[in-house]
Amino acid sequence: MSLAALFFYLFAGVAVASAFMVIASRNPVHSVLFLILTFVNASGLFILIGAEYLAMLLVVVYVGAVAVLFLFVVMMLDVDFVELRQGFLQYLPVGVLVGLVFLAELVLVLGTWTFGEGVTGAVASAGPGVSNAVQIGRVLYTDYVFFFQAAGLILLVAMIGAIVLTLRHKENVKRQSIPVQNARTKAMAIDVVKVPSGKGL
Repeated sequence: MSLAALFFYLFAGVAVASAFMVIASRNPVHSVLFLILTFVNASGLFILIGAEYLAMLLVVVYVGAVAVLFLFVVMMLDVDFVELRQGFLQYLPVGVLVGLVFLAELVLVLGTWTFGEGVTGAVASAGPGVSNAVQIGRVLYTDYVFFFQAAGLILLVAMIGAIVLTLRHKENVKRQSIPVQNARTKAMAIDVVKVPSGKGL
């Protein structure tokens, strides 16, 4: 058995086992930690097939942002998952039906897929010394640069909209106002009090 095959079975086995533990763990924090382990092993599989860009993307985006965000949300909200799991058997037939439909679609796709015309030639034309990250960057910033900029603007608008929708000004809470601070005078800033001799405030 070659070293690549050994690492493939290692990464694939740990990924499948940790993916099963995501849905089998009773503690939601443990589920998120197993989810992070699944992402890391999936990135190892991507590295084995030479897709280091996808492996880096999986670790940076999903492990570094999404999974950690899930972990913080689960820890801060203190959700009662025992109550949420009540009535699970009621929706089990619908879940099994949807799962069977997805399984049939996967079997149909995997049984009939083929490479498109010119795909293998386009992959080979990148050259032996060019990594897939460099090739993706060349295509993204030349042929699809306007779409890339449009996607960035959409994400920026979505981020601003989320901040505006969730921003709440609470009453009786002092907030910083820079114009008021800059317009302060000596009379507004200090209060001179004459204290009689021998008496305190």
